Amino acid sequence: MSRLSAEAIGTGRLDLEPLRVDHADEMARVPADPALHTFIGGVPDTPQALRSRYERLAKGSPDPAVSWLNWVIRLRAQECLTGTVQATVRTTGQGLVAEIAWVVGSVWQGRGIATEAARGLVGRLARQRVRSVIAHIHPEHHASAAVALAAGLTPTGRWHDGELRWQRSFSRVPTPD
Repeated sequence: MSRLSAEAIGTGRLDLEPLRVDHADEMARVPADPALHTFIGGVPDTPQALRSRYERLAKGSPDPAVSWLNWVIRLRAQECLTGTVQATVRTTGQGLVAEIAWVVGSVWQGRGIATEAARGLVGRLARQRVRSVIAHIHPEHHASAAVALAAGLTPTGRWHDGELRWQRSFSRVPTPD
């Protein structure tokens, strides 16, 4: 597999910008609410810890068969970062498979930002030859389930580490942009 790279994605209200280390200071405020970690675990990162994590992510996966694609979500009208979306893309016997996730800061939730970002991400992945998109969602995280459904994913009935697997497959892979 040739590595995929995160390229800018524009939607109606959002710019999904490829993650850079210099996003860490502004992003440290976004997931600072401990309630965001209810379903994903952990605690909010300090700006220094987030910068270190972004440095690791920016280097890319050490496995040449895996691409790490990470974006920050910028709400154009307010000129601020509101969250992140990510995809880990692997080659399988069925072609490229992307596992996706999203996080939107508490103060921006309920505005459709996660849904719009996830739709933009899934659309881009489909154009990059990805055959299947997967998300793992805690069964009590109804907001994330609604985002997955809006992005065209459906629950599979399969479980992974206490989370339900959602999936969308593409029968025909569109040509890249």
